[in-house]
Amino acid sequence: MQYRKDRYGNELSQLGFGCMRFSRKGNAIDYDKAEAELLKAYENGVNYFDTAYIYPGSEEFLGRAVEKNQLRDQVYIATKLPQYLVRTISQAENTFKEELTRLRTDHIDYYLMHMFTDIAEWEHLKKLGIEDWIAGHKADGSIRQIGFSYHGDSEMFVKILDAYDWDFCQIQYNYLDENSQAGVRGLKAAAEKGIPVIIMEPLRGGKLVKLPESALKCMRESGRDYSPAEWGFRWLWNQPEVTVVLSGMNSLQMVEENTRIADAAVPGNLTEEDLQVIGRVKKEIRSKEKVGCTGCRYCMPCPKGVDIPGNFYYYNLMYIDKKMQARFEFAQAMGIRREPGFASQCVQCGKCEQHCPQHLPIREKLKEADKALRPLPFRIGIDAARKFMVK
Repeated sequence: MQYRKDRYGNELSQLGFGCMRFSRKGNAIDYDKAEAELLKAYENGVNYFDTAYIYPGSEEFLGRAVEKNQLRDQVYIATKLPQYLVRTISQAENTFKEELTRLRTDHIDYYLMHMFTDIAEWEHLKKLGIEDWIAGHKADGSIRQIGFSYHGDSEMFVKILDAYDWDFCQIQYNYLDENSQAGVRGLKAAAEKGIPVIIMEPLRGGKLVKLPESALKCMRESGRDYSPAEWGFRWLWNQPEVTVVLSGMNSLQMVEENTRIADAAVPGNLTEEDLQVIGRVKKEIRSKEKVGCTGCRYCMPCPKGVDIPGNFYYYNLMYIDKKMQARFEFAQAMGIRREPGFASQCVQCGKCEQHCPQHLPIREKLKEADKALRPLPFRIGIDAARKFMVK
């Protein structure tokens, strides 16, 4: 296993165990199977385990397994405060105490504010007194390091990154999402500040494993005996700015394969020819896209606040991935921000089209994107979520 250091010199396995997708039997976690997978990962060098308050049964299982196998002093546990539900500091405190009980521990090694999308969410927490609350728990040792997970755009990510002295952060990042969400810009911004970056969705929930035949053909013709998963992981570990890559491993075979790759992959492990292969794979995956947007952001900022690249990214994702999944991600990443950036905000001024290197009919495509991404049920759902979650 290769290890990469955090801000304080702790060595973290570059492969982390994502605990959202533990093996399940019916509606419950399959304890024996999941425990065997967790132990195999630990035996193979994994020492970073990431869970969250809202993952059903996950904290309880992880706490039981770690306690039973006497691993607490050998592993790092990361979990998350559902900040979008917090209305008072006492509420945050009660949630945190419940998490300690579930995890059967007196401290959390890496504690995250869960699922930021907007600087407004952090500003809300600050008004409640979250900074003093964090300081208190860091002082008594119950929180060792503080961070946040993120699902917005790169510009807002950088604002949150600069708003507090974070110990680490967590972003969705893979070769298909290189220029979406926090993206490579966010990755490098964090690295420049010396902030470790934890990667979630390295294979887009398995989507970068189940590739179209044309993309698989590119990989086979490369001369590399890499599986689609190995290409995805190696692309990430090729970048020194990446600290830990999380994987939701729910079979012993998956644990063995992923730890084998993590044992071999180091920064610079891909050649220029390898990167060209991934470029061709991306092109094949994106062949079904509706808009040829490269995410260059020359069209931004929009004077009316439309997130043009964001709308096009999720519109294209509908035809690369499942339509409902893309709509859900759109609602999550853009719908619950203080300023949502919907395509419907466009007033047809045309300034964006004057700066587009691809000469795209942006105004026309924004109308298509909005219609596809926000059918009536989603508009109603997003409006309801905004009333509840936008502070």
